[in-house]
Amino acid sequence: MVRFLLRRVGIALGILAVLSVMLYAMLDIALDPLDDLRTSTALNKDELIAARVRMLRLDEPWYVRYWDWLTGFVQGDWGMAWRTGQPVTALLPGAISTSVQLVFSATITAILLGVTIGVVTALRQYTTFDYAITFVSFVLFSLPVFWVAVLLKQFLAIGLNDYLNDPVTSWPFVIGLSVVMALFWTGAIGGSGRRRAIVFAVAFAVTFGTVLFITTSGWLQNPSIGVVGIAVIGVAVALAATAVFAGMNNRRALWSALTTAGVGVIAFVALQWVFYAYEPNNLMMLGLLALALAIAAAIGWAFRGPDPDVSIRGAMIVALFMSVFTFIDGVLRGYQDYFNASTIRGRPIATIGAETPGLGGDYWITHLDRFTHLLLPSIALVLISFATYTRYQRGSMLEVLNQDYIRTARSKGLSERVVIVRHALRNALLPLASIVPVDIITIIGGAVITETIFGWSGMGRLFITSMNQSEADPVMAYIMIIGGLAMLANIVADILYAVLDPRIRVEA
Repeated sequence: MVRFLLRRVGIALGILAVLSVMLYAMLDIALDPLDDLRTSTALNKDELIAARVRMLRLDEPWYVRYWDWLTGFVQGDWGMAWRTGQPVTALLPGAISTSVQLVFSATITAILLGVTIGVVTALRQYTTFDYAITFVSFVLFSLPVFWVAVLLKQFLAIGLNDYLNDPVTSWPFVIGLSVVMALFWTGAIGGSGRRRAIVFAVAFAVTFGTVLFITTSGWLQNPSIGVVGIAVIGVAVALAATAVFAGMNNRRALWSALTTAGVGVIAFVALQWVFYAYEPNNLMMLGLLALALAIAAAIGWAFRGPDPDVSIRGAMIVALFMSVFTFIDGVLRGYQDYFNASTIRGRPIATIGAETPGLGGDYWITHLDRFTHLLLPSIALVLISFATYTRYQRGSMLEVLNQDYIRTARSKGLSERVVIVRHALRNALLPLASIVPVDIITIIGGAVITETIFGWSGMGRLFITSMNQSEADPVMAYIMIIGGLAMLANIVADILYAVLDPRIRVEA
């Protein structure tokens, strides 16, 4: 393993060195730091050009300047954004933080949704549901992100902000959404005609009732989840996690998940006093999440059963979901103050920037503001990335389902749930090991087009701004960071392959 890592790191450093030389040379040709002065009408135009040439050493060969840049880069001096006079190292932390906020949530959401839908479409191969998801995936994959962003701004931002100021129930929308969700769940669950009819009716009724309650009860003006909502979410997740990972016949796993849901409801009530008495912060929230997962693991271990890992996993999934929705409930409680703030002016869905300038407020208001700014760009990124993961996972799952060992598992009398979850799914995730690490690790590079359209000052925006201003040092820093992370992601993917598949050896 050590020899493998040393060899791969050496190759990566060599590639980065060659990449830096080539790109520095191309930037020297592409960028013109004197462009604004060439068209200047200043009387001392020649003196200004000469001063900038001396400052940027443009009279020296590019390879001399490259060597000086490289020696400084290795020593931690990553150059200067000469138009603002700021060191590149001072620009990177804020840009990286902004990009991680924007792209991380979108990437994780796209992976979870894409893998789940991909598995379901593979299990429903050649059905109407499969054809519909395939069509939607290809349409989303082919859409340019800037066009999606414009549509989101027009219909989800402007339209939704107008609706929130004058909420009127649209019956065609309520009925249409209910029918779409009913068809989705009918196709996803499948089964006999009678089962499909029941699923359609239940899904239609639940969606119709939920949307009608949201639009007519005033929930949009004063949103919250509440103890009842938390209890419903906890029980639903407990039943779903048990059904998928353990089977409803595993009573110990079921009681483990339901007990965790009950403890979660009690914790939700107790936390309302904690949040009232103490000002929350991110460290406190992470500590509470870790505590919730630890308690859930203890509950799962206490119930154990024939397979303790299954009980622990189900309990921890329930704890994770309930923790997330408890946090969301706290954020929603600040909605009234946020909506009525003078800087928001009754239009909470933001279209530009990462935060509202001049907005005051506590921990919950700050996070609500961050969420409203994340909403549109995250949806744009999820819609585009979701299609890729869906297609990859569907193809991989279909390939695994046709293997001999799957037919053997079924012939031994194993339930379909065990065959899919324990045998097929684990191996179907292998091809994604080469894609997901790259997407996750390189999120620090930001989304160039999305950040530009939505006015986020992340790594992608830094790259575009530096290119437009002919600042080579920030561009080189961006390229080296992204290139280095891409190399790291490929190394991680190789190691994951070896961990997931014992037939693979990294020494090979």
